[in-house]
Amino acid sequence: MPSKKHQEHQKELLKTLLSRSLSSENPSKETIAKADANSTSYVKDLKTRLLNKYEGKTLEDIEKSEIIENSYGETLQIKEKEKMDFSLKSNDIKKEILCDLTLVPRIGDATEKRLKNEGYDSVESLLKHERFADPAKETLDKIESGSFKDLFYLVKNNSNAQNNLLKCASHIEHGDFKFMDIETLGLSNVPIILIGIAEIQGKYIESTQYLLREKVEEPAVIQGFMDHLDENSVYVTYNGASFDVPFIKNRMNHHRMEYEHNLINYDLMYFARRLWRDKLPNCKLTTIEKHLFDIERVDDVPGSQIPGYYETYLKEQNIGPLIPIIEHNRMDIVSLASFMMKMAEEC
Repeated sequence: MPSKKHQEHQKELLKTLLSRSLSSENPSKETIAKADANSTSYVKDLKTRLLNKYEGKTLEDIEKSEIIENSYGETLQIKEKEKMDFSLKSNDIKKEILCDLTLVPRIGDATEKRLKNEGYDSVESLLKHERFADPAKETLDKIESGSFKDLFYLVKNNSNAQNNLLKCASHIEHGDFKFMDIETLGLSNVPIILIGIAEIQGKYIESTQYLLREKVEEPAVIQGFMDHLDENSVYVTYNGASFDVPFIKNRMNHHRMEYEHNLINYDLMYFARRLWRDKLPNCKLTTIEKHLFDIERVDDVPGSQIPGYYETYLKEQNIGPLIPIIEHNRMDIVSLASFMMKMAEEC
């Protein structure tokens, strides 16, 4: 028979599971809020209010927007700037990772434990090991003489201590971080309707967004974003490794545009799951904002509703439905900078 403690645990678990259902006796506040935000009435009412509020307004009425031109034509650019004292704790990452024996090829957790029990406590000490001397030397050469990109991929592809990747970030020039996010008309083979990129400029963070006024402008929207990148740029995204970056590459291929960069991508979703999945209801951007930064979005359009809002803008020729899409995207990219600082601090 299960112990009393086990029974209590099962009861609490069941209570938690039931709270996630609206049909339960006591649904949680998060469940109610989620249902409200995704309800047909909320989506319809918000859209109606926006259409009424912005009736007769044009794209030129969007604050801090201007039409820009690049090699692929014209598009709408929207800029915002706000104060942010962005900083990442400094460290000597090259020295710190020398005790991580899993950086050496063919050394996993079990082998590392055995080697450390035998007195091999650093990669340098393995230079005296009969079997691992040569691969240890290769690893040391990469650590000591390689570029930041080499160091990043050495840790990413070999080390089990993935938090060291965030420590590597402290050695990147702040201006090279490109906090980015896209909004699309669906999950694949459809246009990108908005690309946002935020960059650190001294004590400020500046967001620049490129909006698709009509579908033929997609190459100009993409090129506007690409003009921010160079070989030193480092992406900071949230699920961008799986979605945003491949999506951009596919759309560029569709338009026969060349993607010239092979950039490091700090996909913060993976770090968030490691750090906070046991502390938060989920690891969505808005959940992290609410629980860790006390930020509550007002009149936010759910991501699943963005295609419908954009199609309404095209059909009605009313900019109202675009406004929450623009704000949703801007908050996403600015939040990434705050997330990265907090993650680096906790690591």
